Amino acid sequence: MMRYILAGILVVMAAAIGFVTLQWYQVRYGGQAYGAPFTLVDQTGAPITEAAFRGHPTALFFGFTNCPEVCPTTLYELDGWLKQIGDQGKDIHAYFITIDPERDTVGVLKNYVSNVSERIVGITGDADKVGEMAKNFGIYFKKVETEGGGYTMDHTASVLLLNRKGEFAGTIAYGESPEAAVAKLKRLAAEG
Repeated sequence: MMRYILAGILVVMAAAIGFVTLQWYQVRYGGQAYGAPFTLVDQTGAPITEAAFRGHPTALFFGFTNCPEVCPTTLYELDGWLKQIGDQGKDIHAYFITIDPERDTVGVLKNYVSNVSERIVGITGDADKVGEMAKNFGIYFKKVETEGGGYTMDHTASVLLLNRKGEFAGTIAYGESPEAAVAKLKRLAAEG
C-alpha cells in the first residue's frame, strides 16, 4: 500500500514539475513580449515604458550603483562587447535598471552610467514600480542589511537579451567568456 502512495506522490510531483516547466517555456518562447507593462523614468528623468524594448534588440541588466564589483564589471564589459561588434550591433539598445531606487535617483544613475558608457541608459523610479518590473522580468533581488546600519543588494547578475519584438532571446551570465557574450550579441543583432 505504501508503495502505491509513494508512486502516486511521485506522479503528482512529476506532473507539477512538468506544468511549471511548460509555463516557463511558454513565457520565454511563446511569441509574447517578456516582462509586463511598466512606467518608470530614464536617467534624464524622462518617462520610459516597455515600448522602449520593442523595435530593436535589447540588452537589460538589473543592478545598483553601490554594487562593489558585479554591476560596474558587467556595465563595463557590456559596453566593451557592444563596441567590439561595432556597426553589426548598432541597433542594440542597452539598459541598466536599478534595483535600489532609494539611493539610485535620476542624478546618481545618470552620473554612474554615463561614466561607463554612452550606449547604456539608466532606468529608475518609484521603489514599488521598480520592484514590480524586476519581478515581472524574472529578476531576483533582496535588500541585505550590513554592519553599521547600511545595506547592500543581492540580485540576479545576468544580462537579459530581448529580440526586436521584446521576446526573451537569452542571457549573458556574469563571468561568461567574452567570446560567448559577443557571439550572443551578434546573434541577437542578426535576428530579423
